[in-house]
Order: sequence, then structure tokens, then C-alpha cells
Amino acid sequence: MSAKKLKVAIALGSSCAGCDVAIVDLGEKLLEVFDRVDIVYWPTAFDYKLEDLKALEDGSIDYALFDGAIGTSEDREIAELLREKSKNLVAFGACACFGGLIGLANLTVARELLETVYVRTISTDNPNKVIPQPKSDVNGLTLTLPEKLDTLLPLSDVVEVDYFVPGCPPESELVEKLFTGILTGEMPPKGYTFAEEHTLCEDCPRAKSETRKILEVKRRHLTKVDPEKCFLDQGILCMGPATRAGCGAKCIKANMPCRGCMGPTANVRDQGAKFLSAIASILGEDTASEEELAKIVDQIVDPVGSFYRFTLPSSILKRKVVREGA
Repeated sequence: MSAKKLKVAIALGSSCAGCDVAIVDLGEKLLEVFDRVDIVYWPTAFDYKLEDLKALEDGSIDYALFDGAIGTSEDREIAELLREKSKNLVAFGACACFGGLIGLANLTVARELLETVYVRTISTDNPNKVIPQPKSDVNGLTLTLPEKLDTLLPLSDVVEVDYFVPGCPPESELVEKLFTGILTGEMPPKGYTFAEEHTLCEDCPRAKSETRKILEVKRRHLTKVDPEKCFLDQGILCMGPATRAGCGAKCIKANMPCRGCMGPTANVRDQGAKFLSAIASILGEDTASEEELAKIVDQIVDPVGSFYRFTLPSSILKRKVVREGA
């Protein structure tokens, strides 16, 4: 008699679906997964509807993966349904774990986002300035859109999460490790993050200066980069000192600085603040005047987007303060 198959669901909130592609990137391993589990919900890959998820019994899903952030009322509903229906819920990818790149939407509000996308962009042809409404009548049908939340949230701000797989998207090695644990039943304790506990700097193969000082902040695409030397030693911002290892340092090996998509290590509350502290410690304050230091700081283009590219919604800041009526 064959063993009972595990039931697995994969759902997404506000997402680019790149995390779904990361699952497909398992290649031949995915065939083994399909052979040993029942996919009971995966609307990106199969013709599942939200009603199919609602129809499942509470607690009937063994493992549910949620990728994307909570950006709409529907995202919240799906997250809450997955929590009710599943024994184990996995935050899959940077958006689910920390809010992700789209979490920079917290620098504004839903109204401003819609006006930017549908009215202000150079390529938009919308002379009547029509913006999607919660309810619209189209060809005799009433269409209802999910409510766009003003504050985008990571999954753990809405429901309890059992496991975390960071990355944008998660690396194939981490995805395979997750599914190997699911298939063998040898999963780590709940609360575990499928990554390393040390920072990326410890895995970085580049040579680092013993007396590091930054006298100028440079932009990667405008600079000739020494592929053997630490990015920070060359004045190029690299989030390695504040970012969890586990990605294989693939960006670094491709001569690109880390942007922080693996999030902070377990003992760091705020990735951006941690990196600010690291940068402050290597500015040339012992040789530069106050005016020169201010000039160095001014060379940091888009500090929030640089230091909180993937983690603003889960940071101490969480979002920009927006005054009523502004």
C-alpha cells in the first residue's frame, strides 16, 4: 500500500511571481516533488480559484507556501485562509519574509501610487485621468477590485508563520533544502529560517582592508570595479555587513554588490539601521572635516531605497508618516 501523499498549497499575495519561478527552477527535482505530494492549490501554475482554497478543510494542508507581501484586502484574506487550512505555513521569498522591494510603496499611500501609475508616467495615455475604482461597471458586469492597503506588510504581521525562506527570489539550493525537509519529514524546529546565521561578509571571497575608510561614495554603474577587492573598500555600497548569508554570494561573484534580499541575521532587528551603523564606522571622520563628511553622506543616492530595499515594512520605521489630508 502506497504512503499517503502530503498536501501542499502555494499561494501568492502582492508579488511578481518570481518566487513561483524559483520553484519551477528545481528542474527534475520538481518531478519528484509532484510524484510525492498533492498540490491542492497553486493558482499560478494550475486553474485554481480562491473558492477552491475556501472549500478545503481546516488543517488539511500539510505545508503551505505564501510568496508576496500583504498589499491588498485579498492578500490578507488568502493569508488568513492559508493559516486556517494548513499545519505549517512558510513565508517564501523576501516579500513574504520582510515586505520586499514592493515594500518601498510604504513611502507613499495607495492614492498616490494609483495616480503615479495611471496618470503621471510619461508613457501613459490617459487624458481623462481614469483611475481604477473599487467597483466598476464594464459591459453590464460589476467588477470589484480588492482594497489597496496604505501600509504594505510582511506575512508575519498578519498571521503566525512557521518557516522562512528569504531571497529575491530564493536560491535553488534553499528551495531544494525546504522541499527535501518536507518530503523526508526532517524539518527543523518551527521559526527556522532556511539560510545561514552569519553575515554575507563572512562568505565573501573579496580581499578586505584592515584599515577601511570611505572618503567617497561611488555608484556601481559609473565606476570601474576591481573584482578582487571589497566593494566597500572601493566606496561602493554593499549590504553584506548587514545581510544574512545563504545565497552563495552569487551577486558578489558576478561583480555586483549585495542589495540585501536575504534580510538581516537573527540577532538584528533592523537591517537598514545595522548597515547605517557599519557605514558610520568607516567614514573618514578622523581625516575629513564636518563639511567633507556631509559631502560624503550627500553622495548616497536614495538612502531608504539602498538601506531598506527589501525590509522597510519589517523595519522599525515600517513606513513614512503621512499626515491626514496630505
